[in-house]
Amino acid sequence: MTDQREVSVVRRPGRTLSAGDGLDSLLAAYHLRTEAEKGKPVADVGELPERYRAEISDPRGAFVDDVVLVALSGSTAVGCLVVTAPVDGRSEIKRLWTDPAFRGRGIASDLLGAALAQAAESGASAVRLSVWTWRTGAIALYERLGFTITESWDDRDQLVCMERAL
Repeated sequence: MTDQREVSVVRRPGRTLSAGDGLDSLLAAYHLRTEAEKGKPVADVGELPERYRAEISDPRGAFVDDVVLVALSGSTAVGCLVVTAPVDGRSEIKRLWTDPAFRGRGIASDLLGAALAQAAESGASAVRLSVWTWRTGAIALYERLGFTITESWDDRDQLVCMERAL
């Protein structure tokens, strides 16, 4: 049975992240699923590329200058999203993930709303993100929230780049 408690979104500056807050599990699930979707499934976190292992093992170091938004059901982390500090007026949204058991409850929308507010408060004039072409549900969500496809800043095949003015 899925837990139906209310979910809240909390902001955590990257430099304040701590071990055991559940973010590591969410990031591991995100990266393992992404590698599988890219056709490169790995059995466990130890087989992920180093840059992803570093995020999982030391999110404080990986996101030190960023803000991490965590969706909590009670004290359990059920979703996450990273908002980078603005560079040239733009913040970037990364690592949007919701625990599959909690999907369909608006958590991703809540995280994105909080991310847009965070970016605006930090002085960004726009927010950008990249998403794999096969994540059609995510692309539709981003479009509903005003993001539009833009010229790519990343040369990886099958990656869609999107942006929204604030």
